[in-house]
Amino acid sequence: MPGKPKLPRPTDGELEILNVLWDRGPSTVRDVHAAICRAKPAQYTTVLKLLQIMSEKGLVRRDEAERAHVYQASRPREWTQRQLAADLLQRGFGGSARSLMVGALSARRASREELAEIRKLIEHYEKEAE
Repeated sequence: MPGKPKLPRPTDGELEILNVLWDRGPSTVRDVHAAICRAKPAQYTTVLKLLQIMSEKGLVRRDEAERAHVYQASRPREWTQRQLAADLLQRGFGGSARSLMVGALSARRASREELAEIRKLIEHYEKEAE
């Protein structure tokens, strides 16, 4: 995207918080902490600090209008996934989409439904390339 600075790649912890925000929508630190604690133990202060760092990095926006600040992801899930995929494609697979797909499909068995959707996507991209 010309003119827009590239956001930093989120760490695993930041990505975990982003997933909560994408699923729940705008949330307080307490909301995010509770959601994370359903999967694993986490300290409230750690979640708070990560959200503050993420705000400084531009990964989340903070609404300070209320006493309890409300955070939301600054970019949609799909945008972040494309950024992560592009980074992985370059760093891990030398820019080869074929190698990335082979790696992904050999790492985990895909369901029939996933394979059918992948075929449809490939057909769509083939039509766009014509």
